[in-house]
Amino acid sequence: MKIKELKEKNTNELKKLLAEKEEGIRKFRFELATKQVKGTRQIRTAKRDVARILTLIGQVDKKA
Repeated sequence: MKIKELKEKNTNELKKLLAEKEEGIRKFRFELATKQVKGTRQIRTAKRDVARILTLIGQVDKKA
């Protein structure tokens, strides 16, 4: 996701999206361990999305 798209969301939406992304990473790691997945690019983008979301949540918390 782009940072502009994430900035438009409120804190509750960001936290929900964060939980979804973390669950996706967990599932991907499990599939990778059982050799059901060949490409590993998806996990990199998901981790970057998680980092972006956490950064925005941290910025909102500092303002409040």
